[in-house]
Amino acid sequence: MERSSRRTFLTAISGSALVTLASSWASTDTWALTAEPAQGSKAIGEDLVALLEETSARLTVQATEQRQHTAPLVDALLTTVTDIIEGSRYNRPVKLRLHALAASLSQTVGWHRFDYGLHAEASQYWIAGLHSARAGGDRDMGAALLGDLAYQASWRNDPRTAAGILERALSGTRHPAARSLLQLRLARALAVRGERRATLRALTAAEHLLDASSGEPVPTWCAWMSSADLAVDSGQALLDLGDTRRAHQLIREGRKLLPPSRDKTRGVFRAYEARSHLDLGEPERAAAAALEALQVAQRIGAPRCVELVQGLVPRFEAHSSIEGVPELMDLAAA
Repeated sequence: MERSSRRTFLTAISGSALVTLASSWASTDTWALTAEPAQGSKAIGEDLVALLEETSARLTVQATEQRQHTAPLVDALLTTVTDIIEGSRYNRPVKLRLHALAASLSQTVGWHRFDYGLHAEASQYWIAGLHSARAGGDRDMGAALLGDLAYQASWRNDPRTAAGILERALSGTRHPAARSLLQLRLARALAVRGERRATLRALTAAEHLLDASSGEPVPTWCAWMSSADLAVDSGQALLDLGDTRRAHQLIREGRKLLPPSRDKTRGVFRAYEARSHLDLGEPERAAAAALEALQVAQRIGAPRCVELVQGLVPRFEAHSSIEGVPELMDLAAA
């Protein structure tokens, strides 16, 4: 990862540049590993790398409400790992572990930035992580980071870019769970574009792959993927295609399947559910879902979920006499 990736980035990367980057990543010619060990002045051994890996693992599993305290520590750890990569001496096995750690930390830092709406910084961290994954020969992690860039493109209303990135990312990852997540994100992007047949094909693939067995451990970056995520994101895709009733059913089913430990995701799911109730002409249920989503988001500090609910608030203005709407409007305005 380049040192410049730790600066504050002020410009966004174009969609065409991201698709070009994904195409370059997908080419097998770009993944040849260099055999030479690093020749820095300070020798780095496996004990230190193990400590850094353990610290990273402990920091990145913290609950969302703790990240306001731990996020600066993750930033600092990424800086430390980057400095070691650039200025130290180590053998090939240590090199691979350092680059894997840099890629993982870059992904986490990128998500912290994304959750706070710092999109240019988020994409730069993910791209830096992609370079680290390439340096370590980890194609699965590369696919993960491309999947994150695609998710961001969809969030920013650029489904064409998202689909272009995901189609290339799918060529480079093998584990069924990883492919399921990428297919699900592809379905979301295709649905926004109104491509019904392709969307349903991607949703079917995502469902089949999630249940597929594999002799390998699930990659850490998609270990959270579950039937709950499949149901809600499938519902959201169907909502974009206009299948409102089925979409609402899937979103509700997915929320019920979600474990208590994933409050941020629960808040996002409830925001999706509020949107589906509004589309069905059920403002009272929509207000209850939106209010719960906003309360969860404010309690745990999840600004991206707050943004989702805030985007729905104007649709409630015509329902000011409905139970729950005044309380929602007051909380949103606070």
